[in-house]
Amino acid sequence: MKIDRLETHDRLLQFKGQSDYISKGCQDCINNRPIQFDIPFYIFAHSRSVEMDERVSIWQHDLISEAIDPLYIRKYTRFDEIPSARLIWSPRLSKPVPQPNSMLFKAYPPTDNIKIIWMLPASELWDQYTKGLMLQNRDVVDSINQFNTNFSEMSLPESDDLPEERVSEIYENIRMVYGSGSGKNKFEMIH
Repeated sequence: MKIDRLETHDRLLQFKGQSDYISKGCQDCINNRPIQFDIPFYIFAHSRSVEMDERVSIWQHDLISEAIDPLYIRKYTRFDEIPSARLIWSPRLSKPVPQPNSMLFKAYPPTDNIKIIWMLPASELWDQYTKGLMLQNRDVVDSINQFNTNFSEMSLPESDDLPEERVSEIYENIRMVYGSGSGKNKFEMIH
């Protein structure tokens, strides 16, 4: 097989840029968390698909913005450049159930320290993260192995998690402060 060095280099740069994207997502979650999250909390990132109607709307908005604003620079020159999935970042007090195509971190305020709990790509991509391949990553390989062999242990709360009663009290306080439509999902961030 003949390798196109420029294409391979571009893919490597894109892969390396993902770690910056993950760091930014975690930092945004820390910076924008509810004030009640002054204790260790989870940062859960999971992927959701962007349906065709929304992709068309994004394309039209980009096109119209360019037409009405001479300073606007188009984000998408081809329709296939519009993402077909988005990553949703949300701060949580309880550990979610492990699932493919998700990442879980734990933040420790007031510091910016973050612990990786798991990093699970979509299951159809798992073979691409094995040793010797460009996408090889120890955290991802360990997460996949844990998911396949110790799912029940992976799902257990961490030793420093709050009891569910205390978690409910904090979420109730958030609801009281931010209004009745608020709660766990009020602070989700979409990237």
